Order: sequence, then structure tokens, then C-alpha cells
Amino acid sequence: MEIKYNLKPASERRTEPFKPEGSVGFGSLRTDHMFLMDYYDGQWQDPRIVPYGPFEMAPGAMALHYGQSIFEGAKAFMHEDGEIYTFRLNKNAERMNRSADIVCIPNIDEQMQLEAINALIDVDRLWFPMQEGACLYIRPFIFATEDRLSVSPSSRYTFCVVLSPSGAYYAAGVNKGIRLLISKTYHRAVSGGTGSSKAAGNYAASLRAGKAAAQFGASQVLYLDANNQQIEEAGAMNHFHILKDGTVIIPTFTDTILKSITSQSIMELAEMLGCEVRQETVMLDKFIADIEAGEIIEAGGFGTAAVVSAVGSYIFEDGRIVTVGDGEVGEHIQRIYKLYTDIQKGYVQGPEGWVKRVERIAPAPRPYIA
Repeated sequence: MEIKYNLKPASERRTEPFKPEGSVGFGSLRTDHMFLMDYYDGQWQDPRIVPYGPFEMAPGAMALHYGQSIFEGAKAFMHEDGEIYTFRLNKNAERMNRSADIVCIPNIDEQMQLEAINALIDVDRLWFPMQEGACLYIRPFIFATEDRLSVSPSSRYTFCVVLSPSGAYYAAGVNKGIRLLISKTYHRAVSGGTGSSKAAGNYAASLRAGKAAAQFGASQVLYLDANNQQIEEAGAMNHFHILKDGTVIIPTFTDTILKSITSQSIMELAEMLGCEVRQETVMLDKFIADIEAGEIIEAGGFGTAAVVSAVGSYIFEDGRIVTVGDGEVGEHIQRIYKLYTDIQKGYVQGPEGWVKRVERIAPAPRPYIA
């Protein structure tokens, strides 16, 4: 893939490493540039890196009316050698295409996705925030741009990648357990729908449930299946729990659960963690009974943004509260979090191919031509 570099002039770009004085937060900042590529005439074409800025889009663009839009989320980290490394980016490229299939968006060759992201990181590498626990959050997304108001798949799309210099998703990190609302009112997905994709509409549909959770003092909703019997997801994360023998249980992936790359990675790290990690159908009633009996000692969520979020308690819509263990972050979760993040940061050697160095290939800055 031949990428066109239409960059800002050097005088308008970051020229020194980004050394923020305070916390940079999560997802609020942007770097100088973005990657763009368009789909028309039956193929993806015109890959380019341009200054970050607004899109020109017709009011009738189909993404605005029918929600034909998907996205991914990944992270890159700076290692002790001063180089930036991506983490399992190939898995995000695979999942992007699975999401695309579900909402009828044309696939993008996985290698093209990786080249696009690495080229953009290379151009804006000085934006990596130089502080403990920081990362470059990577947001690739695709949306329909054809100007048409009939309901059918679009014939035109834009693929974009933006970068966000970020800190921890939760300010308290993994040191504080969150509360989840167990809701039988709100459901994330039903079989045969878009639940296993990162479709933008899935997240819009979760906002109302998130507001309801906040009224109960909870951070998010623990979603159940449509019959209110099985545990599915925890907000925007895969749910998990840990038995008193250290076994990690993750709900079996179905077409109503997003296949978390973090969950998949934890399963692959079972030997390094020194415990069993398995998937099974998790029935709500048994889950609660096992917490109360002390059979389940820790619980939480796995996801790219927060990595591991410990759950200290669950609250039902009738106000009943169930506390996991002593309500604090347990040793198993702390161990999982440390191993996972140590691999991401290069402190520990992970499985082969999980971290990839971002090559230095960007051309010298040239004046931007609109």
C-alpha cells in the first residue's frame, strides 16, 4: 500500500516529546494527524495521512441515518528502549473485519490496516505522553458516506484512524473495585443481532443503561441475556469471575457477546499466570449463590481501555447489594493486571508476536496541500 503523506509543516507540528504536567485523562487528546482511506467503485483506495480535522460529509450520508459504522480500540506503548510498540494489533484488524461482515461493510485487508496504523503512529510518535501508565490509544473506524436515504448497504465508506495520548481509563486504576448494576430491564443484545460486533449503535444503545446504573451508584450495567438468566457482558467489557482455587471463568462467547481481545489473551496466558482459565455459561442465580457462599472470591471485567476492572459489589434494581469477597481488589486480579501490563510495556517477554515495534519510516515534513 502506497500511503500519501500530506503533513503539517514542521512549524505547526509537535517537535518535542510530549511531557504533560498533569494527568492526560483517557481519550480526550488528539495528535497532529489522522489516516484516511475511501471505498468507492468497489475497492479501498487513496490511503493518506493528513492533518487532524473535520470531515466533509453530506447531510444524507448513510452513517448518520442508518448507523452503518464500526470501530476498534487498541493501544501502543513506549518501551525502555525509547521505541513505541503496538500490542496484538493483528487481533483488532481481524475483529474489524468480523464487525464489518455483520453490518455489511466491505472488509479491509488486515495488512493494510496494520500499515495504516503504524504509519500514523510513526508520524505522530512525539505525541506519546511521557508519564507512568500512559499509552497511545488507537481508534480505527469505518462509516458509510453515500448520500442516499433508502435503507440498504452504502456503496461508499471512509476508513479513518486517529490517536489519543491517554492515561488510565479509571483514575483509581486497578486499586479500587467498581459496582455493577444487575439489570433485568436493560439488555445489550439478542441472538441474531449485532452484539458480537463493535458497531457504533451498540454503544449508543448502552447509554441509557449507563445512566440508570449511575442512579444506583454503579459504574456500569452487568448485562444478562434476553431471558434474564445468563450473565453476558459488564458494560463495555467482558465479565469474568475467579473461584477460590484461582480458576478464572469467562462467559462463553456467543453472538451476543463481543469477543474481547483481552479475554482471549488472558486465556492464552493461563500457563504464565499459573492458573486455569476457561469459558462456560454462567447462570445468574448460581453466580450470586457462589459469591454468597464464598466459592467466588473475585470478579471483574476485561477490556482494552481499562485492561482489568475489579468489581467490588453488585446491586440489583430492588436495592439489594452483593459484595464480592471483602469488596477490595483481590490478589488474583492484581497478578493478572501486572502480568498483562508488564507484557504490554516490555518488562516481561510475552508470547511471540504480541508486541511489534513501530518502524521509523515517515518522510520529512512537507507543507500541507489541501
